[in-house]
Amino acid sequence: MNENQVDTKKLLTKKDIRRSWMLWLGTCELSNSFERLQSLSFVGCLAPILKKLYKDDEELSLAFKRHLTFFNTEGIWGSLIHGIVIAMEEERAKGEEISDDMITGLKTGFMGPLAGIGDTVDWGTIRPIVIGLFLPLASAGSWIAGLGPFVVVSLITSTISYYLWHLGYKVGRKSILQVLKDGRINQFIMASSILGMFMMGILSSQYVKLELKPFLMVNGEKTTIQSYVDQILPGLLPIAAVFILYYLIKKRNVKYTTILLGVLVFSLLGALVGLF
Repeated sequence: MNENQVDTKKLLTKKDIRRSWMLWLGTCELSNSFERLQSLSFVGCLAPILKKLYKDDEELSLAFKRHLTFFNTEGIWGSLIHGIVIAMEEERAKGEEISDDMITGLKTGFMGPLAGIGDTVDWGTIRPIVIGLFLPLASAGSWIAGLGPFVVVSLITSTISYYLWHLGYKVGRKSILQVLKDGRINQFIMASSILGMFMMGILSSQYVKLELKPFLMVNGEKTTIQSYVDQILPGLLPIAAVFILYYLIKKRNVKYTTILLGVLVFSLLGALVGLF
């Protein structure tokens, strides 16, 4: 067998890659520590692969130590890093000149950007939208609302993680640069943000209730002030309340606990004097 044939031979199977992904998905948030955060989970999911690639005990020991350095990223989108690292370790085991610094540098350099993308897309967009879709069931007292969001979000995020894991391994170390530079990821984040804002508008109109109870005597008949507000714009008070809270959080940097207590006190006082 000539040198080119050796270089192109795969040392790992699809089963090896899939097993490694399953180990990461099940343990990525279980080994966190202040010193190394996710490094133990990282080594744990790569352990079967490293043992298959490095038969020499010394090389295997060095590989374990190489991945015990500090590591922390978002568990789903960070899967792209794992796929790339697996590809790099495989090439290194076949004799390619891939240094420890190259592998560690890639992990360190991209765990932050991918964490930002993952937090925005998965937990800042997908999860609120899915929960919002199940809120009508929750208000109706259905038990499905307690389980449904967890199942749906888990299926979506697991699918994303599986795809990125295999994409990283397939394309190799260049994939992460391609994904970050590709305009499609920015388009996806923008579309998700727009959809998220659209859903928040719907939820605000459905679940933020604010009506004025005081009334006026007009031509000998009682007429509520709320009826005049509705003639100007139906739902004006709820949307105004939402924008005021948004202003306090986004522009004034008011703490969430302060806003929560303020809303509670305002509501109690308004109900006490008959305003709401």
